[in-house]
Order: sequence, then C-alpha cells, then structure tokens
Amino acid sequence: MFRKMRRFKQQISEEECIRILKEQPRGVLSMIGDDGYPYGIPMDHLYMDDGHIYFHGAGEGHKIDAISKCDKVSYCVYDQGYRREGEWALNINSVVVFGRIRIVEDEEKKKDICIKLLKKFSDDEEYLEREMKNAFPRVNCLELIPEHMTGKLVNES
Repeated sequence: MFRKMRRFKQQISEEECIRILKEQPRGVLSMIGDDGYPYGIPMDHLYMDDGHIYFHGAGEGHKIDAISKCDKVSYCVYDQGYRREGEWALNINSVVVFGRIRIVEDEEKKKDICIKLLKKFSDDEEYLEREMKNAFPRVNCLELIPEHMTGKLVNES
C-alpha cells in the first residue's frame, strides 16, 4: 500500500523517527484541499506515548473542511540538521507520517492535549491557566493515527 523508500541506505530507524517527532516542535500537515489541490500548513504538534500525533487549532476553516472530506493526511517534520567538520552542507533528518486524522471529541482528552502542548512551549503557569480559561472553549484538537512512517538522513549537497 505504501511505497518503500527509494534511497533506503539513508533510512533512519523508527526509534529515531519517534525521537525527532518528540523533540521537534512543528512540521507541515498536508491534506487534500479545495478542488483537489494539495493543502499544507505549518502546525505545532505533540507526539504522545500512544504513538499518535496531536494538534490544536480553530474549529472551522480550510483545514477542518479538508479533513471532513478526506481523513487521509501526511505530516512532515525535520530537525535543525548538523554539519560534519570541514563540510558546508547540512545533514538533515526528516520524518514523514501517513495516516488518518480525526477530531478529538472527548473533553478530558482535549484538555490533556492542550495542557501538554502549552507546556511544550512554555513553563509559565499563569499563561497556561489564562489560555485554558480563555481559549480552550474555542479550541479544536486533532488526532493523527499513523499508518506508515518513514524517516531519512539527507545531505543537502
């Protein structure tokens, strides 16, 4: 169903893919948009121990319209990269996750996701409380359930 990686010698392990998903704060969520055009948007994410990836955002708009028509998506994340001594080119690890996405309906799960996402970016408890009080009632959480994941190390030279 899913293609094997063409440049398999550059493939990284599943454990490395998970590390990148846990450590990196954002990526690009891609879906099928209006009139069949690809629609990719940068998103903050949270990788949880259940192996799913969670997002938060508005309860309406292009993204919600797109996933209500087709729940198949891909999500791409890459790290900051590194240079080997004496080389100019970056070595970048990237991960692509294919799966199905759905709206999280359970209020307690939504609350847990939002709190963990906020804590990923800030340890300011006052900010967290304010956001949960003011923004949480309007927020929508999405759950990406992976069906296939690949990662690779690419040298940009």
